[in-house]
Order: sequence, then C-alpha cells, then structure tokens
Amino acid sequence: MPKPFSDSNSVVTLTDVGFNWPDGSTALSGVTGSFGAGRTGLVGVNGAGKSTLLRLMAGELAASTGHISTAGEVAYLPQQLTLDVRASVAELLGIAERLAALRAIESGDAAAVHFDVVGDDWDIEDQARAALRDIGLGSAGLDRRAGELSGGEAMLVALTGLRLKAAPITLLDEPTNNLDRAARAGLTRLVDSWPGVLIVASHDTALLEQMDSTAELYGGRLTVFGGPYNRWRAQLDAEQAAARAAARAAEQVVKVEKRQRTEAETRLARRNRAAQTAYQNKRAAKIVMNQNASNAQVSAGKLRGHLDGRVRDAKADSDAAAARVRRSEQIRVDLPDPGVPSSRRLAELPGVDGPIVVQGPERIALDGPNGVGKTTLLTALLAGAGGRLLTDRVGYLPQRLDHLDDAVSAFDALSAVGGSEPQAVRAQLARFLLDADRVARPIGSLSGGERFRVALAQLLLTDPPPQLLLLDEPTNNLDLASVDQLVEALGGYRGAFIVVSHDDDFLGRLGLTRTLAMPRSGELVDAS
Repeated sequence: MPKPFSDSNSVVTLTDVGFNWPDGSTALSGVTGSFGAGRTGLVGVNGAGKSTLLRLMAGELAASTGHISTAGEVAYLPQQLTLDVRASVAELLGIAERLAALRAIESGDAAAVHFDVVGDDWDIEDQARAALRDIGLGSAGLDRRAGELSGGEAMLVALTGLRLKAAPITLLDEPTNNLDRAARAGLTRLVDSWPGVLIVASHDTALLEQMDSTAELYGGRLTVFGGPYNRWRAQLDAEQAAARAAARAAEQVVKVEKRQRTEAETRLARRNRAAQTAYQNKRAAKIVMNQNASNAQVSAGKLRGHLDGRVRDAKADSDAAAARVRRSEQIRVDLPDPGVPSSRRLAELPGVDGPIVVQGPERIALDGPNGVGKTTLLTALLAGAGGRLLTDRVGYLPQRLDHLDDAVSAFDALSAVGGSEPQAVRAQLARFLLDADRVARPIGSLSGGERFRVALAQLLLTDPPPQLLLLDEPTNNLDLASVDQLVEALGGYRGAFIVVSHDDDFLGRLGLTRTLAMPRSGELVDAS
C-alpha cells in the first residue's frame, strides 16, 4: 500500500519501485521519480509499464521493491474498464456501495453500518442522475449493466464518477478510448476544470497538449518535463538528433583508430622483415642484432598495447553514444492478400433506403456518435441477425477485446486459432514486439496495446486470410508508432474493411472509399 506522503514538493513520489508478476517476470524495476501538482501526461510505448505504474500508485498492486508516497486519496480509471461488462452504471460511477446502503435504509434496515456508508451523501442518487443527464445519458438507469452501453458511454460514466468523487489525486489510463467527438470535447472541458492533481496515461496527443507537464516512462526510467506533449516531443527529437550525430562521430573515431592500428601493424611487419633480412645477411654483430630484436619486440608490444587501448576506449565511447540513441521499436504488420476482385460482393448492410452492398476491396468508415449502435450493427452482421454476409472469410476485431481468454497465454491463444507450428507462432508474435517473456504470460496481465497485438495477430494467422475485416476502434491503446504501422498495413490490404473509429487523423490516412453514417439508432445511410 502507498506510504504516507513525505515530499512537500510532490504529490506522488516513487523510490526504487519494482514489480514482478506472479510468474517471476519483471514489469518494472528501480523506478524513481515524482509527480507534482497540476496535470501531468504519462507517455511511453506500449508495454513500457504505464498501466502497471498507475495500478501501483492507485494501490491496486503492491510493489515488489521500493515504496510509493502519496499526498492523499487516489482515484483511478483503469484502461480495461470496458472489459467488465457485468459492472452496473452505479459501479462505474463509484457509488454502488453508498446507493445500496441508502436503499437498505429506505427499505427499513436501520443497521448502523448503512448510515456509516452513506455518511452525508443522502442525495447521492439525485446527484448521480443529474450527472448522467449532463453527459446525455439520463435514460441510463443506475442498475443498467456496462455491457448494455457502448464503450464510449461506459468510459464517460466512469469519468463522470471520478469527477463527482473529486479525490485529491486522480489517475486516468487511456480515457479517450472509444469516445466520440462530442464526448472528447466534454472530456476536454472536464480536464480543464479538474479539481486536484490529474495524471493521465495516454497516446492521444490532443489530450496530452492539455497537460502542464509530461512524464515519460522509458527503459525503466521516469523523467518529467515541465511542459505539454509537443514541447516535450520537440526537446526529445532534438536530443535524439544530437545523440545520433554523436554516435556517428564516435563510430567514425573507432574506424580511424582501427585504421591506425592496422597501419601500425603494417609498419611493424615491414620493420620485422627488414630486421630478419639484416640478421640473415649478418650486417652487424650477432649480440647487437639480438639486442636490437629484443628492443624492437618490447617497442612493438608497447605500441600495440597503446593502440589497442585507444581502440577499446573509442569503442567504449561509441557504445555509450549508441546507447543514447533510441531504437525504433514498432510492430511489423503485413496483412495477407485475400485476392478479392472488384466484382466480388462481400456483405449487405441494412440501409434506410435499401441494402447497402460492400463489394470488392472497399475501404469503409462507419461513423456515428457513442451509443447509436455501430458495434451492435457489426456484431449483428456477424451473427446473421442484421444484414447479410456473402463470404465466410471474415475477420473481426472487437472494441472491448473481451473475446480473449485472460487466463491463457498469448502463445496458446494464437496456437489454438492458427494451428501453426510453434516456431511460426513465436515468429509471428515477435513481429508484434511480444517477446519470449510476454508470450508466456497470461493475456490478462498484458497492457491494452499488447492485448490488441494478440488480437490482430489472430486475424493474421487465419488461413485462408479474411476477405472482409470488421475493425471496431482499432487504435485504442496503440502507441503512435503502432498506429502508423496499422495504417501502412491497411494501405496494402487488398480485401475490404469496415472500420469504426473516432480518430479523425487515423481515418484520414486510410484512403477511404466510402463513409456510412448512423445519425440515429437503427438508421444507416451512405454518406459518401
């Protein structure tokens, strides 16, 4: 559990914090740093440990080493929030316990424990209903399940609950996942007026621009920059440009030192041959020539030692300079060619003005606000309950990723779907930056981005490859480099896809051929 706060200049302090998973694998090691007042964006590549760090700060996980100090109560929005489809709206709002106690009292149960739980919040139900109306979900009953809400609606409800709670410290893990444009605008307003300290882990650059500071978790180190994302990014890019220049210069010094070492060996070899010739021709007394040879050997040894030392020093400097240059780690996605001709009809969707046909290698965006039924349309199409599939080669990437079994490993999940040889499965996972350690861990312990990679790899291992891809919010939890790779992969895909996304930048890079809009529930129109 977090220890009492001790540093007056920070609200969260981490000292040599490490965390190991139950199987012994290390998630974090020796993380030291602090978060100050205001709003801080926490950035880092997928798998860096951001979610694990937030869970440690929230007290959901206990550090294996080191300790964490906090300046008050910590509220937390988990990244995997939408996976718990059984949670009620009251639970998402964080009022379920108080609401249950209030209802018990109203039903005649006067147990003291209920009064302790309610405290002064006798109007908590009215407050909650008013808050739901403010975010456009006034019709969502407090007992309604999260599975009946869209992912964006569930996220909005949970954010509203945290805003109502107004804890001194709030941690948000990828809060813009699944949010439509209107909801993102609402989150922007919430963040601008958020009470207390806010720490946000996100890949959403627009949200990160609202932050006062940027903290990066990279290579097990936590560093904090006093400014928003773009200023931090500019400084990092400048540092990396200088690091690459220094690495090139250091490598050039190594080449020079090696060349001088080689040239010195050539001179020594010539000198040795000349000495051998003089010895054979007996140009001097034997005792003198032997002494000269001995002196030459000592001199050559010293020269070699000196030059070898210079090469070693130059190599050490080069290695140190190279270590400051970050490797570009990103997934390598090559979607297979399903061979879909332009005349091939793949699906019929239930449009307002008649069936909408998906034909050939079309690139279609499905647009509409949260809760209008976009995910429902895709799942109904798959189930044969809405529209009609004209191919059985369909790949589906669901928004919640709740089709993955948290208890099995990534390796087992892919082996079961693809039926490939173990080595081929491992090679596929390695292309998605899932190393030997992560491959063996339960999927439930992976980050959101890593879960996505497992799900996408399942699509790629399908044989024969899908002719139609249904992608529901595919950029959720992905770092910027991985989004770039997904865009590139979809750009080379020769099948059809229907993609649901509220990420306008992502959609703008896909070369869309058509947009289907759902302005209201149950209405689908061609908006191209």
